[in-house]
Amino acid sequence: MELVRYVIFPDYSDVPSWTNGEQAIRELLEEQLATVDGIDDRAAVADAFVRSLPELSRLLHTDAEAVMHNDPAVKSMQEVILCYPVVKVMIHYRAAHQLHTLGVPIIPRVITEIAHSATGIDIHPAAQIGEYFSIDHGTGVVIGATSVIGHHVMLYQGVTLGARNFTYDSDGVPMDLPRHPILEDYVTVYSNTSILGRVRIGHHTVVGGNVWLTHDVPPHSRVLQSRAIEEPYFHDGSGI
Repeated sequence: MELVRYVIFPDYSDVPSWTNGEQAIRELLEEQLATVDGIDDRAAVADAFVRSLPELSRLLHTDAEAVMHNDPAVKSMQEVILCYPVVKVMIHYRAAHQLHTLGVPIIPRVITEIAHSATGIDIHPAAQIGEYFSIDHGTGVVIGATSVIGHHVMLYQGVTLGARNFTYDSDGVPMDLPRHPILEDYVTVYSNTSILGRVRIGHHTVVGGNVWLTHDVPPHSRVLQSRAIEEPYFHDGSGI
């Protein structure tokens, strides 16, 4: 992943500039593919991953641009790439997702769990995420395996895109069916909100903080939590 970061953002990497990043990635990936079962042609998979790097670079640069666009505290692209945890997470996620689509087992999960451990952001490599994706702060964000996220989506810390329940087969084993939310383009979800189940959140919708959402929402919606209840009988802390 250090080499992938070097290929994507060469000006912000500790890898020596004389390194042939793509060739090094190909060789290391072939070695690592040898540690897992179920891959017949490791060289073909490694070559396919290397060929995907320009598209991964394009997507990751849109993610960095989204951070610049969504956070007025940002002063430079250098700050985004060096300081914002979403960049590390998305480098790992987008690389892992590509390996997942190539049929690689285990390794994609290892890659995303490295980023999860470092940032507190948990994105399953099977999730589908469009371009210009941004997470602000990020700690505690969870994006489940069958989540589908469109373009220009913004999440804040503590957001969960999770399953509401599971379907079991005749042996009592959970089935891997679509069970996580679909977020269409230009959706914003504020902190500590949980969106659960195979629900669709329409484009250009804003979901406020601390919301528990388990139903579809039409486009251009505003979903907010109920107002706090003010109890007039408590004064200066008495009665608590």
